[in-house]
Amino acid sequence: MYDDNVTLTGIKKEIDVARQGEVLYHQNLTSASRKFYIESYGCAMNFSDSEIVASILAEDGFGPTRIMEEADLILVNTCSIREKAEDTVRNRLRVFNALKLKKPDMMIGVLGCMAERLKAKLLEQEKLVDIVVGPDAYRDLPNLLAKVDDGEKGINVLLSREETYSDISPLRLDSNGIVGFISIMRGCDNMCSFCVVPFTRGRERSRDAYSIVAEATDLFQRGFREVTLLGQNVDSYKWTNPDTQEHVNFAQLLERVAQVHPDLRVRFSTSHPKDITNEVLHTMSSHENICKYIHLPVQSGNSRILDLMNRTYDREWYMERVEAIYKIIPDCAISSDIICGFCTETEEEHRETISMIQWAKYSMSYMFFYSERPGTPAAKKLKDDIPEDIKKRRLQEVVDTQMKISQQVNKADIGKTFKVLIEGNSKRSDQEFKGRNSQNKMINFPKQEGLKAGEYTWVKVTDATSGSLRGEIVEK
Repeated sequence: MYDDNVTLTGIKKEIDVARQGEVLYHQNLTSASRKFYIESYGCAMNFSDSEIVASILAEDGFGPTRIMEEADLILVNTCSIREKAEDTVRNRLRVFNALKLKKPDMMIGVLGCMAERLKAKLLEQEKLVDIVVGPDAYRDLPNLLAKVDDGEKGINVLLSREETYSDISPLRLDSNGIVGFISIMRGCDNMCSFCVVPFTRGRERSRDAYSIVAEATDLFQRGFREVTLLGQNVDSYKWTNPDTQEHVNFAQLLERVAQVHPDLRVRFSTSHPKDITNEVLHTMSSHENICKYIHLPVQSGNSRILDLMNRTYDREWYMERVEAIYKIIPDCAISSDIICGFCTETEEEHRETISMIQWAKYSMSYMFFYSERPGTPAAKKLKDDIPEDIKKRRLQEVVDTQMKISQQVNKADIGKTFKVLIEGNSKRSDQEFKGRNSQNKMINFPKQEGLKAGEYTWVKVTDATSGSLRGEIVEK
């Protein structure tokens, strides 16, 4: 894979560590006397973190269960991005506490971003939990659980400038054994005015490249055929080898993971428009197994609002990056995040967001109306002055526009043939497979004898909706 013997040795060492950890925690799962149940909300990083937590708990003698009534420990991995997410978690905590009335020894804990933000309120005022653990303190879980066993509350929400969990082999929860996530960095240095992430997850720090390539290699050898590299802003990944002083940026890391095996698909999320470089785009273009899909949040199509959001780019900069993507990777699909009704947004500025969706031709978007988060720069300095009914109306206009564009973009795929990774049975019928193409579009198609999940096949698109494609297997 590489000429550098030092690099190969480092990767082999990391794989050996991962395998030893895997054997250890599977032994512990078999003999586990106590069970844990975990729910995850929010971004893919949270789901990835839950797999790290599961590994730590397995080494401490806990085994996973999908039945909450069986659990001795219930954990909820939380998100603070929007108020609705926090409300959902609070409702779930009330359900868990009702179970605890029947099983007093049951422990309930909150992990992640909401844990850091609302630690005192959750523990002392609302008395909904026994344990509160921030994103950088998961290694402390065994100690905190021991405190709860002794009748105390367990809390650790300290942020770290070093923690990456690079030496922990995640326990793949609810995995289909085909698609996996690899966290390559933690935290965020972008101070978007609406966002709590820098305050709940801390500063950016990147995992060493050896451990990332080793994890990808291990997953492939275990039958996984797709990995997604995760970070709050993957494009800002940077790591320096302490032995050789070699610098590795995101484009170089992406190439190393792609070189694990041609049959291992590589995706990544999320990209920040200010950082995605032509080097990354050319790397994507030159490797067939790097998926032709970029999630590139715009948030707003208006330069003044982008400035208030502290996004550090304007409308023209963003459009230049989109043009570069389509020029270097003509078959690339782009998706986005959009916030409606940010502070002082006018109707004309809202229309610019609508026009951006139409111009960029996003394959899909995550769309929300602005929800003020306590402690953020926007909450401190800007007035949330757009009435909720106007926010909701603008959001509906954005959703309607995106649905039309998604349908147009998908309809344009009718007649085209794509390489599809089969993920399993479609939701509609066990007589059909579902799988994604390189552009991250789900395709449903009739099964063919001899094919199974985890294999690639060629599918010709025969029909399309705004949300998915239909097709049939063809010879390539």
